[in-house]
Amino acid sequence: MTDTPTTPKPGQVRVRAEDLRAFSAGLLEKGGLSPEHAATTADVLVWAALRGVDSHGIARVPAYLELLAKGVANPRAEITLASTTPAAAVLDADRAPGPVALSAAAEEAVSRARTTGIASVGVRGTVHTGAIGYYVSRIAEQGLVGLGFVAGMPNMGYTGVRGAAVATSPLAIAVPTAASSGHAPLLLDMATATIALGRIRQARASGTPLPEGAAATEDGTPTTDPDKAVMPLPLGGAKGSGMSLAFELLTSVLVGAPIFSAFHSDDPKARKHRQNALLIALDPAAFGDPDRFTADVDTTLSTLKGLPSADGAAGVFYPGERSAAVAVERAEKGVPVTPKVWRELTESAERFGIAPPTPVA
Repeated sequence: MTDTPTTPKPGQVRVRAEDLRAFSAGLLEKGGLSPEHAATTADVLVWAALRGVDSHGIARVPAYLELLAKGVANPRAEITLASTTPAAAVLDADRAPGPVALSAAAEEAVSRARTTGIASVGVRGTVHTGAIGYYVSRIAEQGLVGLGFVAGMPNMGYTGVRGAAVATSPLAIAVPTAASSGHAPLLLDMATATIALGRIRQARASGTPLPEGAAATEDGTPTTDPDKAVMPLPLGGAKGSGMSLAFELLTSVLVGAPIFSAFHSDDPKARKHRQNALLIALDPAAFGDPDRFTADVDTTLSTLKGLPSADGAAGVFYPGERSAAVAVERAEKGVPVTPKVWRELTESAERFGIAPPTPVA
């Protein structure tokens, strides 16, 4: 879900994206990251904030600072790459923040796919991947199709299981369009949960009831009470929970770092936060004429948008279209920041001796 702001909410401030990027990078560098890794992480967070994915935007900066301070994220990670075939590799992140590890994995996947037509890079042992739509979008920006899967710590129900069993593992797909078409690339970025954990926290803070079938209590009982809800329920019931389990196999198990089985074992160390991922890049040139491919993509999207709208619908949209429009608006008017997040950021700035950016008038 994304926000489509038109007027600021009470107490919000708007800050220019470039100012937020520099500010966030400065805070993360003070938190221990190298200038390069701080800038990379800030890019990912501001990208999400621009597109209205505020739960994964600059609101995450204080959380990343905490992960670094507690040693959960490794500020001086020694990232290594191992490969036994030209079309596949495994990147050991050494607990580097997800934006650092997955940005490197996306670049590696593109480089290999240019030669092999299709390439995959598994990521082992990273910490909070952020919005995975960013990484597949980076792949699509270079004319390739990007796919991404992530597995993490179990925090979601599984059909037939009492309590948290699997993770809210996301899937993202980005498909390039012709630059002259006016179409933003298709970007599908979804979790396997009905609702994000951040949405539960937001509902708890505002006292807003949760949708039916979206969340559950600790023992797995569905509830609409945000004060009782502790975990989301899988999207589509068995479909969402099955996808999450499959993503665990495609990422964690594939790279030799199982999370699910370790989490549910008796080893207390197995509950230490970590995530794994798999990024895949496909070069349309390996399948035929790449220009014909993007032309047909544009025709497909235009056909969809030309279909009659249902009664009451605001229009017909393809995945990523509305968030791309939000990014244009926020780039012009500034990124809205809630009072709570702004307070946390300015408090961190004061602690580190950094001047916060001036909000847009």
